[in-house]
Amino acid sequence: MSPVAQGVPVPPSVPSLPRRVAHILRTSLFTQVAVALVLGILVGKLWPGFASDLQPLGDGFTRLIKTIISPLVFCVVVVGIAKAGDLKAFGRIGLKALIWFEVASTLALIIGLLAANLVQPGSGMHVDPATLNSAAVDAKTGGGHLPSTTEFIVNALPTSFIGAFAENSLLQVLILACLVGAALLHLGHTKVPQVLPAIEQAQEIIFAVVGFVMRLAPIAVFGAMAVLIGQYGLGVIETYAKLIILCYAAAALFIALLAVALKALTGLSLWKFLRYIREEMLLALGTASTESVMPRVMQKLRRAGARDDAVGLVLPTGYSFNLDGASLYLSIGTLFIAQAVGVDLSLGQQITVVLVLMLTSKGMAGIPGSAFLALSATASSLGAIPAGAVALLLGVDRIMDSMRVVTNLLGNCVAVFAVSRWEGALDIDRAKKVLGGESVPTEKDEPVPAESPREPVSEVG
Repeated sequence: MSPVAQGVPVPPSVPSLPRRVAHILRTSLFTQVAVALVLGILVGKLWPGFASDLQPLGDGFTRLIKTIISPLVFCVVVVGIAKAGDLKAFGRIGLKALIWFEVASTLALIIGLLAANLVQPGSGMHVDPATLNSAAVDAKTGGGHLPSTTEFIVNALPTSFIGAFAENSLLQVLILACLVGAALLHLGHTKVPQVLPAIEQAQEIIFAVVGFVMRLAPIAVFGAMAVLIGQYGLGVIETYAKLIILCYAAAALFIALLAVALKALTGLSLWKFLRYIREEMLLALGTASTESVMPRVMQKLRRAGARDDAVGLVLPTGYSFNLDGASLYLSIGTLFIAQAVGVDLSLGQQITVVLVLMLTSKGMAGIPGSAFLALSATASSLGAIPAGAVALLLGVDRIMDSMRVVTNLLGNCVAVFAVSRWEGALDIDRAKKVLGGESVPTEKDEPVPAESPREPVSEVG
């Protein structure tokens, strides 16, 4: 008689190893991106010529994501203002965000300067600036320039409602969203009862589109990594080992300080949050772009208890005002160049470096070769470093993208939590449950894009 007939329970069958691997590859975005990352490195190393032809894979994905960012930011901000019902609170969030950004980015600059003075990454190189090809810097920057403070403020003001979206100018879109949200509050839901529900529905459609596009993420990571390794190889790491290690160590110190600040202000763990956004972080690393993950990070921050208006204002604004990783790199890079060409900067000149970079780093977002433009502007303001010496960093700049991406993204996410807590716009209990891996339903129970329906959201945490 069979065990079933005798009433003996039969243990469930365990899938074979190949089936389990296939299931993980099919359902886990993190695993897909990780595999694509490794394959991209192998292809770039083994077939560099072929790898250079894969550039469109990463570029195409980034273009698709960029088409989504502006309408998504607009919808989230408008809905956030309208639901909060308090425009003054939204203004306070903006002011507190700017204060946080300035403190954080200045701290990053100071840490970079202290680290470069302590380690002296460029000492002993004895580089003759006359031997450097300054034309290569012009080619990298496309002959552009960083906007002045006045230009930056004026350019943030939209000249056309449609143009702000067409040009993908986040600051202009934010201003338009604030105006529309304020108008909705002024008119009230009785005069325009159909507008807010329509914007909310548009927001859901955009998140669905994000889910579709994110399925292409592994392909984009594969192409981007293959191009990086194919063009630069691994030899550049040996040449600039001291500088690379210093930048990454300084970034690790800054992130540790972010973790302490987040714990002190909110009681949340940065490491649990990092695990919560591990797919987005790996994708940002693979594509060397924080813009590629902005839509999903916005949604996950909302799920983690941050109010819509805080997420919609702080995170996009941070992409222009809170480039902590770039600030670290610029301060270390400036001293590295000075040390490499044998220029000894005084304390006063180093203070000037901080002040100049505090201004120039705010206008960097979205400008090709912005790091080199900021470095050139800093060198020119000092008058002691030849502007052409910036070419020293051409070979290593792309390697620094991973450090900048991780630090920028975590810095902006911590800013969202900190400012939300400061304003009383953060559900601490919900945040702890979500980051701890618990399944917590939302108002509309919207799905996180690109996750398998069979994989609970709690597993992301």
